[in-house]
Amino acid sequence: MKRLNSIRIVFLTFVLSSCTFSSTPIVDFPTTTPSLISPTSTLAPTPTASPEPTMTLEPIPFVLATPGPYDTGIAHFSFVDSSRDNREVSIVIRYPAIVSEDQKGSDVKDAPPNLTDAPYPVILSSSKVAAIFGSHLASHGFITVGVRNIDTYEPWDWNLVDQPLDILFALDMIATQPLDGLEEIINSNRAGVMGYSFDGYNSLAMSGARIDPEFYLSQCAQADKVQPPLSEWRIWYFCDLSSKWDAFTARAGEELITSEDGLWQPMTDPRILAAMPMAPEGTWLFGERGLAAADRPTLIIGATLDGLCPYQTEAVYIFEHLNTPDRYMISFVGEGHMMIYDTEPVKRMTHFATAFFGYYLQGREEYALYFSEDFVSRYTDLAWGVYTEE
Repeated sequence: MKRLNSIRIVFLTFVLSSCTFSSTPIVDFPTTTPSLISPTSTLAPTPTASPEPTMTLEPIPFVLATPGPYDTGIAHFSFVDSSRDNREVSIVIRYPAIVSEDQKGSDVKDAPPNLTDAPYPVILSSSKVAAIFGSHLASHGFITVGVRNIDTYEPWDWNLVDQPLDILFALDMIATQPLDGLEEIINSNRAGVMGYSFDGYNSLAMSGARIDPEFYLSQCAQADKVQPPLSEWRIWYFCDLSSKWDAFTARAGEELITSEDGLWQPMTDPRILAAMPMAPEGTWLFGERGLAAADRPTLIIGATLDGLCPYQTEAVYIFEHLNTPDRYMISFVGEGHMMIYDTEPVKRMTHFATAFFGYYLQGREEYALYFSEDFVSRYTDLAWGVYTEE
């Protein structure tokens, strides 16, 4: 638990201020809680039905929040994307490693990789999210790739394209470039992506969701009619980009923005098999049609008292409009956006990430229980799917 207890120190510079929307967008929201669609994806094995709960409904421990069997190493690399004005993309990789006895319990710089079960699947995120979850996931047999300089932004701007493309470029680099000492341990064909808040948008984009420019621009055109009213600052935060839309689309490029259905092309890659957006934003940019394009197994974490990325208008709306057959949502009841600072919620998110990616990327079928309705329903401060107060 040493890594989890260090979160407050690691996260002092992790400012999660990009999500600020607190009013209902000009769309119709379902008034009932949907049942979870039965998983049928062919991307990976599907979790079997949860066993019938026992009469006592005793909580099942968060066993996957305990560090795994591997010690961990850390390495840094930088690349240049010549297709985007020589944009520099730097990454931090954590991986299963062989370390000396006195080095155990920490990421050891450039440690020799542990080849026992190599190659290992990949989980991509910002370097800030990787600083929280990366060492733990590496100890459970993953390669975690944190992309540096992915940070908050206000108002919405070029980062809505630049950040996802940075992550995709990082995946290309670890797949094609020699990484000194790590050549034999990375399975880049089995990748997942996770993110929190603004980075939750990035991972949502990589679920296959697509930007819907017509929806976004219409929302901004009517932003002053939202009830209850949005503040001038919040309208600026979401809609300043609408006044620069031509420059934004030019930066994105014809290949990304051109399609027959009016939606942008998905910012993802066939090697990405699962996505885990936590406290995400993106409702106004994707809309119903764009979210319906998602086609990867997706686990959403939502905080029911989130005041920055509001639970109902972000996490719930996103979940209810995803069209991927493998969609899950776990609601953290009574938690707010800044639960990422608190040890217990992070412990639980760590457990769910290990279970979800373990299932879809490592093929560990026994992990299905650990992100199932049966598991979640045993905790009064968690809810499976959309939380409705009774």
